[in-house]
Amino acid sequence: MSFSVRSESSSPQRVTLHLQGRLDAMTFGEFDEAAVGVLQQMATGSTVVLDLSSLDYISSAGLRSVAKIRKAMRARSGYALLVNPQPQVRKVFDIVKAVPVSDVFSSVTELDNYLDRIQRQIVDGDEEDN
Repeated sequence: MSFSVRSESSSPQRVTLHLQGRLDAMTFGEFDEAAVGVLQQMATGSTVVLDLSSLDYISSAGLRSVAKIRKAMRARSGYALLVNPQPQVRKVFDIVKAVPVSDVFSSVTELDNYLDRIQRQIVDGDEEDN
């Protein structure tokens, strides 16, 4: 599956980035490039909304990209908000928020394999707490 990102500006102080597909090691560069262009135009105190309703999968590379956007917006006294995550993507954010990733996984490959398994379980309807 591929990845795409589309931006929409509802006001001078707010931009929504609509993410679609898989945000992973193969596609995070495309997302980072699109985000840089948007972030350069953002004013102090503005908001970037990441609409995740069409994002099917996110890996640790995708999480890093989201973290970079949040950090850039904080540096501008602004906000980065995540909306409409699908259940499997929401689970990944819940896992990362609950436990620091660096304290649990010995490598990026191990992390990505774990995130892949969790998301497949949720999509297949076999959700379990991990």
